[in-house]
Amino acid sequence: MTFSGNQFNSASVRFFAAAALASTLTFAPGMVLATDKDAHQDRTELRIKDMHAKLKITPSEEGQWGKVADAMRDDAKNMDSLIQARLEHAKGMTAIDDLKSYSEITEARAEAVKKLIPVFSDLYVSMSDAQKKEADTLFRYGNHKPGHKLSKTK
Repeated sequence: MTFSGNQFNSASVRFFAAAALASTLTFAPGMVLATDKDAHQDRTELRIKDMHAKLKITPSEEGQWGKVADAMRDDAKNMDSLIQARLEHAKGMTAIDDLKSYSEITEARAEAVKKLIPVFSDLYVSMSDAQKKEADTLFRYGNHKPGHKLSKTK
């Protein structure tokens, strides 16, 4: 199967949008990788609180929300350890070591999203239509406003 330029760009945009979504779930606005574990965990907690407020989680949804928040926290802890290991070994890494480290982080991110899907799905089906619409917008656009245009590269 071959891709035309537009199909490839579209596939690339979808891939990076999915990666950005995963990062959005863990990192606060700005999505900067933390070298300071406490700062990263603080940003994760801020992101959890921000999403809780934007999604208007009700008291009856708190149990399901707690599972979502726990999945986000677990991901943040796992990412912290992988990133810390990468930083500690960065100076002595070969190109192959670097690729392997990057692969571990990418695979861990994918696994985190796979773990998040069922717990978020359980919450999502219990949400009101207004909450679902907000969740759809939040996941589609992250912290950007709908209609925000991403810069195009040529």
